[in-house]
Amino acid sequence: MNAELHRIWRETGTTVVLVTHSIAEAVFLGTRVVVMSARPGRIIRAFDVELPAHRDYAQVMSDSRFDRLATELRGLLGSAAANH
Repeated sequence: MNAELHRIWRETGTTVVLVTHSIAEAVFLGTRVVVMSARPGRIIRAFDVELPAHRDYAQVMSDSRFDRLATELRGLLGSAAANH
């Protein structure tokens, strides 16, 4: 489903807002990932995803840029949860 959504986005150029709890999904599909706090929902930080527009899932998962961003997001979410 993620690959299909990504294909539709590439072909149409339409802006898509996707809300997910999956870090991998956010990084794979996003050009920008916005992390929000728990209630009340506030933006904690926004990240640009510096991966090619045309993405293959297996290639993205093995890309060091994916790993760095996913690790940074996990750390940010972990510290936000600890402060809540």
